[in-house]
Amino acid sequence: MTVPSPIRITPIHVGDLLAAGEVMPIYVHVIDHPNARVLVDTGMTELHPAVADLDPRLRPLNEQGFDLDSVDIVVNTHLHFDHCGGNKLFTGKPIYVQRQELADARSEDNYTIREWVDPPGPRYMPVEGEFELLPGLRLLPAPGHSRGTQIVVVDTGEGQLIVAGDTAVWFGELDEPHTQGQLLIRALNPELVWLSHGHEPWRPTNLRSP
Repeated sequence: MTVPSPIRITPIHVGDLLAAGEVMPIYVHVIDHPNARVLVDTGMTELHPAVADLDPRLRPLNEQGFDLDSVDIVVNTHLHFDHCGGNKLFTGKPIYVQRQELADARSEDNYTIREWVDPPGPRYMPVEGEFELLPGLRLLPAPGHSRGTQIVVVDTGEGQLIVAGDTAVWFGELDEPHTQGQLLIRALNPELVWLSHGHEPWRPTNLRSP
């Protein structure tokens, strides 16, 4: 396989939540691939009573001067409210999500904010298991945070970068992995792992001795 170069990942800070008394940032990630611009997760665009206790402070993509039309493909790592709240901004654009995740978000109570999953406009492309989205860019199921969580693996030709969503919420979960998704990330031996709730990526140098 010929890997296009360069492939660039850019984190965008789209809000903050208050969790356990601490501020938790919300990031989405733009992958600029030679063949397409891919947005991984969409953050939140509005407040909702169901999550008022988290005191969301929002910086939605559509209020940051971000060019929504520049996005060709959207990927949802999973469909919790802080990852799919901006899906409605991308009417007609393909949104790739694991079939299991879409089914759970549509059927399970207290799973997400359901009207944010299925507002008018989004065009879901359900996938099952591993899927090559573009040359050098794969979607891999990574269960743990939810049954249908997936990660985005970017092969640069010299190493792998990962956009992991909430497969790990903080670095310690990759330092000492437990879930199937966390163990998968470690097995891939990536150079960097971008998390949705971290200002900086996790790096192998964070590893602690067993």
